[in-house]
Amino acid sequence: MNRLARPAARYALRAVALTAALGLWQFLTGEDVDLWLRFSQFPTVTDVAHALADRLAGADYWRDLTDSLTRILGGFLLAAVLGVAGGVLTARSRLAEDLLGPLLEVVRPIPAIALVPVAILLFPSNEQGIVFITFTAAFFPVLVSTRHAVRALTPVWEEAVLTMGGGRWRVLASVVLPGALPGVFGGLSVGIGVSWICVISAEMVSGQYGVGYRTWQDYTVLNYPGVFVGMVTIGVLGWLTSTAVELLGRRLTRWLPRTSYASGPRLPRRTREVRSAAPVAPRPKEDVSHDQLV
Repeated sequence: MNRLARPAARYALRAVALTAALGLWQFLTGEDVDLWLRFSQFPTVTDVAHALADRLAGADYWRDLTDSLTRILGGFLLAAVLGVAGGVLTARSRLAEDLLGPLLEVVRPIPAIALVPVAILLFPSNEQGIVFITFTAAFFPVLVSTRHAVRALTPVWEEAVLTMGGGRWRVLASVVLPGALPGVFGGLSVGIGVSWICVISAEMVSGQYGVGYRTWQDYTVLNYPGVFVGMVTIGVLGWLTSTAVELLGRRLTRWLPRTSYASGPRLPRRTREVRSAAPVAPRPKEDVSHDQLV
């Protein structure tokens, strides 16, 4: 019973925190509170809810949703495959690091959204250009995290496989990839969030349809409730996709020990008390000679 009540209490606490935030938003905007921040310029929660209900009843909202998700999934999956492969390659091969490392390190600091003019000139359609921006945004976090995770692996594991007659591909399949999975999914979690930021920005600049495109159109006509509908949609989509990546990562790394509250079921209180009260073996006394005392 306690094991079921504990997650329920946590979810209830999260619901209370979200409700309190929405209530504060409604109060500040409904009462036109202007201290230093001008909340009187914001739409209320009820205004945004009515605008969202109107959007849900139309076909354009679902088309925008489908277009943005298609662009995100296409670019992110391509970045996941090439980012993991590039990270493993540059971490395991000095030749690959010398050939690809300088180019990647020069391109990596460039913000993906700054590549929008390049995408417009390079690709024949805006759709392909937006997917390219999404791919670039997710590629480098995955690449860097994978590279660091592979380099941090204990050499003893690889030596053990080689000692037992395993070859290079055996080491890759049984040591490198499983051992680097936590770092890989760390990069994927960061990459999916950055992808959402960049795809929305790219849709605002050069998109046709999509959540970012629709949000920018609402801003140009001063439809602020519609702008907040787009913001809420982006936030929910980003949260859902990040959660999906995190859950997949936990499932594929079930063999890892968990820490903090993410660990398995806690020991019963009586067991913890018995363990904490267990006597500690006394340290043996050292023989002290008469000369040392003097």
